[in-house]
Amino acid sequence: MLVEQKLNTLLELINTSTNDELIWINGYLNGILAKQRTIEVQPEVKKGINKITITYGTETGNSKKLATTFAAKAKKHGVNAKVQSLDQYRLSDLTKEEYFLAVISTHGDGEPPAAAKKFYDHVHQNGFKLSKLKYSVLALGDTSYPLFCKAGEDVDEQLNKLGGNRIAPLQKCDIDYEAEADQWFERIISSLNDTSNNLQTVSVTPSVKKSSGKKIYTGKILTHINLNDIDSSKQTFHIEIESEDVAYAPGDSIGIIPENKKGLVQKIISLTGIDAEKNIDYKGELVSVYDLLHKKLNIINLPERVVNKYATVVQQEIPSTKIDLIDLLKIYPVKDKEQFTEVLKQLEPTVPRLYSISSSPEMHSGEVHITVAKNCFLVNGEVKYGLASEFLSLLNEETELKFYVHPNHQFRLPQEDKNLIMIGPGTGIAPFRSFIAERDATGASGKNWLFFGDQHFTSDFLYQTEIQNWVETNLLTKVDTAFSRDQEEKIYVQHKMLQKGPEFFEWLHAGSYVYVCGAKEPMSVDVEQTLLKIIEQFGDRSKEDAVKYLDNLKEEGRYVTDVY
Repeated sequence: MLVEQKLNTLLELINTSTNDELIWINGYLNGILAKQRTIEVQPEVKKGINKITITYGTETGNSKKLATTFAAKAKKHGVNAKVQSLDQYRLSDLTKEEYFLAVISTHGDGEPPAAAKKFYDHVHQNGFKLSKLKYSVLALGDTSYPLFCKAGEDVDEQLNKLGGNRIAPLQKCDIDYEAEADQWFERIISSLNDTSNNLQTVSVTPSVKKSSGKKIYTGKILTHINLNDIDSSKQTFHIEIESEDVAYAPGDSIGIIPENKKGLVQKIISLTGIDAEKNIDYKGELVSVYDLLHKKLNIINLPERVVNKYATVVQQEIPSTKIDLIDLLKIYPVKDKEQFTEVLKQLEPTVPRLYSISSSPEMHSGEVHITVAKNCFLVNGEVKYGLASEFLSLLNEETELKFYVHPNHQFRLPQEDKNLIMIGPGTGIAPFRSFIAERDATGASGKNWLFFGDQHFTSDFLYQTEIQNWVETNLLTKVDTAFSRDQEEKIYVQHKMLQKGPEFFEWLHAGSYVYVCGAKEPMSVDVEQTLLKIIEQFGDRSKEDAVKYLDNLKEEGRYVTDVY
């Protein structure tokens, strides 16, 4: 509302103005108002943290994927993030860090991934203090294993012992980790941008994903055949499992918990005198002694930590070693059934074994296929077999089998028009059978080159008929095989790669994706060294530039491994 003097002035101006002048005045006033509306009032900036270090220790690539994603999200919140693999992290920088995140997976018997081993050992040396460090750890694992997320737990605890303060509690994630990982990082960002400008550190209350998060499928075995010929020294089984609602992607694996032999279970029961039908509380449910020993508990090759617990129960000195339960009972017997009941409580669950899926969800709907090599070895001159591979080798068609899908988000097919180079000796062929079948079913236009190897052409050429059919139909553009024992000098897939070096580099430089699956050592190491030679020799690069070239391939997701 205008005061009277201003109102009179305005009315006089209006009354003495022509129609054109009034239009001009109206436009002028509207312009002034519009200009005022565009003036932005700068909000009060909350002063927070603008720099963090995000590290990762990974075996399959999941930790790296998360760390990279977190860095992008941090940038959107105005926080600069340096991302680095723990095997490349300069250990002397740790004492200088102020805000530090670690994303680390657990492998083997509660061990850190190889890329994180140097860092893991460093923080356990206790030779320094981290008084200004604010940190948090995201641990990836699989709740099916007794030492779930152990590597992450160890790093979190050790950083705290060295004087570091937690930004957020340790977050432990199962194989379906995405949602909880995102929530963990949101808590981190919230803490970093705390409006009080005083970062509040917290005591540890680890968050754990419920083990019920994994979907357990029940399937029926449709096909169970030995892929090796009768004169082979190996047995490799192709197993097809029918499961109507199974969902997976090429590159994934399935986890199977093997059962112990019934005969061995009966021997243990007879040796201890315990009632096979006696029920024992196991993870909140009553399970008979027989079912515990047969289906639930690991009784083969007990780790040292379990042997030490056994020694405490029986009150005897037992050397730290790996040993079967039945041998422990024979050498250091329990005194009665009650003592054996205590021993049962110290045993750990049978851990699942992972097998690469060798089928395609598009080509083999409602089915999942695996390729299993029966593991045979000698212990003190006695022939022994791997628990899971022997269990699977003895199954019959129509048998029911429980399993879960273990996703591998890094080992994925690229766009349908991209070319693939697949290197998979032995059972390493499994995911590539999945890849090729999927590309066939979807009509992918990219070219496919397969390197396969084993001992003998006549007895060990796994999926030979299928591979020949793929070549005849041009689904496989190229195939190179290496049968190591068919000539005096052993020939492996890496030798075939080098022989085809010029063409290999031509494919590589044109944008092809390279996948490697099979034994970690020595195969995958030899393959990578050969790849570096090809890049150096046929790409006309120095050793240093060849390493950089390969590193770029890894960064782009064009060189991916799934090794064991």
